Amino acid sequence: MATVSARIAAALLPAAAEVFGVMGNGNAHFLDAVMASPSLHFTAVRHEAGAVAAADAYHRAGGRLAVATTTYGAGFTNALTPLAEAAQADIPLVLVVGDAPTTGMRVWDVDQCLVAKGLGVTTFTVSAAHPLGVTTAAVEHALRHREPVVLAIPYDLAATEAAEEDAPAAPAPLPRPVPAPADVDRAAALLSAAERPLILAGRGAWVSGAGAAAGALADRLGALTATSGLGAGLFGDDAAALGIAGGWASGRTADLIRQADVVLVLGARLNQFTMRFGDAFDPDARIIQSDVAAGPTSPVVTDFLHADARLTAEALLAAVELREGGRRWSTRAAADALHAHDARDDGEPTAPDGRLDPRSLCRALDRMLPADRTIVQDGGHFIGWAPGYLHVPAPNRLIMVGTAYQTIGLGFPSAVGAARALPGSTIVLCTGDGGALMALPDLETVLRTARRAVIVVFNDAAYGAEIHQYAVRGIDSGPMLIDEVDFAAVAAAFGARSATIASLDDLAAVEGWLAGDDDGVLLLDCRISRQVVAPYMQEIVAVAARVSAR
Repeated sequence: MATVSARIAAALLPAAAEVFGVMGNGNAHFLDAVMASPSLHFTAVRHEAGAVAAADAYHRAGGRLAVATTTYGAGFTNALTPLAEAAQADIPLVLVVGDAPTTGMRVWDVDQCLVAKGLGVTTFTVSAAHPLGVTTAAVEHALRHREPVVLAIPYDLAATEAAEEDAPAAPAPLPRPVPAPADVDRAAALLSAAERPLILAGRGAWVSGAGAAAGALADRLGALTATSGLGAGLFGDDAAALGIAGGWASGRTADLIRQADVVLVLGARLNQFTMRFGDAFDPDARIIQSDVAAGPTSPVVTDFLHADARLTAEALLAAVELREGGRRWSTRAAADALHAHDARDDGEPTAPDGRLDPRSLCRALDRMLPADRTIVQDGGHFIGWAPGYLHVPAPNRLIMVGTAYQTIGLGFPSAVGAARALPGSTIVLCTGDGGALMALPDLETVLRTARRAVIVVFNDAAYGAEIHQYAVRGIDSGPMLIDEVDFAAVAAAFGARSATIASLDDLAAVEGWLAGDDDGVLLLDCRISRQVVAPYMQEIVAVAARVSAR
């Protein structure tokens, strides 16, 4: 007979192909079953937080169910930060963990079910009688509700023989909410009458496969298009595509978005970043949101459709009136749309303090990096640069694990997950020095798993976000500073290629490798200035100043 762990591994097979984790007492038997499966691949990471972050990034890049595993107790609690991120980012993820034995908690156990509940995560605990059924239910819950779950294995059951179970029925196809006809008619009338229509698409539009219908709808309406950060690249290089809205928008993009009189939002949650803290849209604009959420996700929404983004775009495509004579926007506005996303300050070769200007650095890197790239972002002030200056081929080629929960230090394991999902692509990891130090154990994992990767460390010898938000208010900057680390030497010690980039001229030594397709990992320790502040950070500081002045 099969063991409980073997049944769990078998139940994961229909939806999963990859497992990320760290072995311990609580999951040793489960990992033994994974290793015995010809259809499940295990990637070992070096920290439990990295297991969940890598699985999360794997899903965002490849679309398959995310599966991570840790032991009980300390292994489980080490994974809580990325688990909270997955919960807030709507990631279907199964975290397989060891747990206290059925006989009761030991002195080193914690109430893992209660801890997970505090993050908004449901726990499924397997039994010897129904490991197949419980695991299948956990997988179906994660996929149907687009949220992480914990699958707990009591310590004394992991190697126990499982009872015979009938194979559970295949899960029903995930339901896609269909837009109500009255809602479609109302939205179609607004869009057909608009003089300056705009379609703004987010990650939900990508997940639902709405790209083609949304693009065709824009053509039919004569609309301009934009995306949230998580939808970057959805509309490709179309002349009407403005690129990313919100904090990463260029000034020209932001101006055009604010001119829109009717905005159709497909699968984007309209968070404060996309909304430029309330200033993204004209106050008189009609904002139509289509989302699988139960209701509007922002107070600016005037018309809401509870519906799948693709089904909404297709329904509207059939209902709106064809605009004769091309785009409805003025000739000047339509012309301004061309390359609006790239119409931003290129910066100087160096900042006034003699260190690199991150804007000119990213412009140079964008010219050198191959077109087939997947950009992975850690968190920190530097997130203002890569999405604005590096071309993003598609929404699954900009991976930002950590932004939902506003955490840093998940960059290296996120690169691991992206590399497993997209092995043919060049992984471009952008991280800060603070986040890189947090995640350093999984630099080794990147070297072990990525076919080809470029790691760009934006090294300003500080926690830049804190410098720009709090030092400017007179708060002591001592805790915000980091002794400058020689990341090139660290990477070389791990076995990577590396270079210190103190000026743009230093890129000449690695330009050929960057543009090529040689296997391996190259780390660039880029000594950037703290004096160049990202536009999104300037907005945050301005909002904070307005609030404190009240």
